[in-house]
Amino acid sequence: MRLIFAILFFLSALAGTTARAAHTEAQLLLSATAARPGDTIWAGVDLKMEPGWHTYWKNPGEAGEATQIKWQLPPGISAGEIQWPLPEKLPPAEITTYGYEDEVVLLVPLKIAADVSPGELNLKANVSWLECKESCIPAAQDVEAKLTIGSETKNFPDAATIDLWKKKAPASLTNWNFLVQAWWERPSTNDLRPLIIEFGPTVQTVTFTYDKPDFFPEADDKFEVEPAIEKIDTWHLRKIVKKFSGDWPKEISGVFVISQGNQRLGFDVKIPIADKAPTNTAIQNSTGNSPPHLPAKSLWQYLLYAFIGGLILNIMPCVLPVIALKILGFVSEAKSEPRRVRALGLVYALGVLFSFLVLAGIIIGVKAAGNQIGWGFQFGNPIFLVCLVTLVTLVALNLFGVFEVTLGGRALNTAGELASKHGAAGAFFNGVLATALATPCTAPFLGAALGFAFAQNAPTIIFIFLAAGLGLAAPYVLLSWNPAWLKFLPKPGAWMEKFKIAMGFPMLATVVWLLYVATGTYGKDVAWLGGFLVIVALAAWIFGEFIQRGRSGKFLAGIIVLFLLVGGYVLILEKTLNWRAPMIATLAGNSDDKIDWQPWSPAAVAQARAGGHPVIVDFTADWCLTCQVNKKTSIEIPSVEKKLKDLNFATLVGDYTHTPANITAELTRYQRAGVPLVLVYPKNADVPPIVLPEILTPGIVLDALGQVAK
Repeated sequence: MRLIFAILFFLSALAGTTARAAHTEAQLLLSATAARPGDTIWAGVDLKMEPGWHTYWKNPGEAGEATQIKWQLPPGISAGEIQWPLPEKLPPAEITTYGYEDEVVLLVPLKIAADVSPGELNLKANVSWLECKESCIPAAQDVEAKLTIGSETKNFPDAATIDLWKKKAPASLTNWNFLVQAWWERPSTNDLRPLIIEFGPTVQTVTFTYDKPDFFPEADDKFEVEPAIEKIDTWHLRKIVKKFSGDWPKEISGVFVISQGNQRLGFDVKIPIADKAPTNTAIQNSTGNSPPHLPAKSLWQYLLYAFIGGLILNIMPCVLPVIALKILGFVSEAKSEPRRVRALGLVYALGVLFSFLVLAGIIIGVKAAGNQIGWGFQFGNPIFLVCLVTLVTLVALNLFGVFEVTLGGRALNTAGELASKHGAAGAFFNGVLATALATPCTAPFLGAALGFAFAQNAPTIIFIFLAAGLGLAAPYVLLSWNPAWLKFLPKPGAWMEKFKIAMGFPMLATVVWLLYVATGTYGKDVAWLGGFLVIVALAAWIFGEFIQRGRSGKFLAGIIVLFLLVGGYVLILEKTLNWRAPMIATLAGNSDDKIDWQPWSPAAVAQARAGGHPVIVDFTADWCLTCQVNKKTSIEIPSVEKKLKDLNFATLVGDYTHTPANITAELTRYQRAGVPLVLVYPKNADVPPIVLPEILTPGIVLDALGQVAK
């Protein structure tokens, strides 16, 4: 069947290729309209197929033919290999093929020689493909685009499309703590032999979950990895290899594919094949050294720790914007009846406790499903991030008076109403908002208490979370139940309106911080999220100015508001950002780091210690303000940098921004519910690491470095 397709494909190429195909249209995209000599730009061959039609991947499978690109480039321009996006398995089920439906952009790097003369160049290519529905038709088309060689590089509007399709290409395992290995299950039977493929995190933990695992092999003339797949267990698949000639392969290449929710992930892999299963597979036996011995404490001690930690959360930067709102609320209610003030204090406490109970319920549910979870887990969720930054933006706009809050307000002003009213609804939701903003922060005592709670049964989790909530709410309850203390607050007056506006700026600062956190998920595309917030702000202004305060044109204003919100959501969040399931990459440090951080893994720790190096590991996250403060004030400072270099430390970072399961497991080993966690390992692999406290000082870090170097 493949031979027949190949003959048809060849004949179509001979028959002439300038006419547009009947069911697929090709177009040549460029990432830049102008480039300098020596640059590399990206070309994209965009194939748009009619509904129901498809084209094929580089390995088409049991039938079909891969798309081919034959370049006709001027001297000095050279084309690299095609970068193929992650394909799908295509129908019918009786014949497995790999390819694309609707649209695909095949990416090719174009290298410009350093000695190319300035001027306009015409880039041409002949693209040939096989398009199939009920029947298959060989087709081809010539495509071209112009590129100007000059003294500067100018991006083309197509650059955004090319960047989007780059994200759909399979990722490398280099910066992911995953391992893929394979071995023959048993000797061959004629020309067939079963192959076991093992895939999973390098730290065995049930918290890493995925479904629909598969392996899409690259084509090879000497053997074929049959498309049928058998899932043995969570980490192991069985494939059948059919040999055509020569010896059995020593390695296979292709793409390992998994799904997590609505997101498909692909990993380019080249897997050596062992003759038999390893005695100890890295995935099943890579939990590292046994957990350090931690002194036992009673439940009452951990409850006290949780309460004190909750108290300390009140002065953490995460919660400061809400504290400002509470101060405004207390001033507003200072002259009210003591009974009303006490009631509002209790309502605020109920909002906090309710939120902590919700968090406890999530923890219990995840544990009941056989998984683990960490404090601040929701900040690794893109949906939570976008919703929270939109909510806080609306709160800031309401404080600035862009729109007002009324009991009859609709969906647009609900967030602002709940967060800024001084009545019971405002008090309750202030407690909810304080808890939401507090979760990326850990405080002294709180990390140990929550780390203990996460490993306990449901009642213990609830008690410890309630204790932390009581600690967070206690100062406000105490103040509301002692009205005499309110006399120290200034009297209500016109200044309060100015103070309310001023309190919008801490909320804007929170928006900026949340956008920074979102860069770990969306990268440079986070600018689109900022654009969406501008649209939300414009809609809020129109709502306040023309619907709430205007006397005419309210219907038209409502239509514009609806158009802005729906259009912004569809065009920016859904179409451009793919906000609910972005392609997330886990990186080591970044270019601004002053220390050469390398990705953490148990193997990296073991390798460094085996090489005679002490090790420091910083488990951190973009959304953890405590982590960032520790980094700027106590880790990445000249004295610590010098000592790390003098003592020949290996420096590793565990990025918890997207709450990877292997780091959750490591935090659990040290009875921590979340980051920060800094470990300092001596050279001797038999000696456990020093566990540093949540809040660091230069002296604490330098003392620990000196201890392990002795």
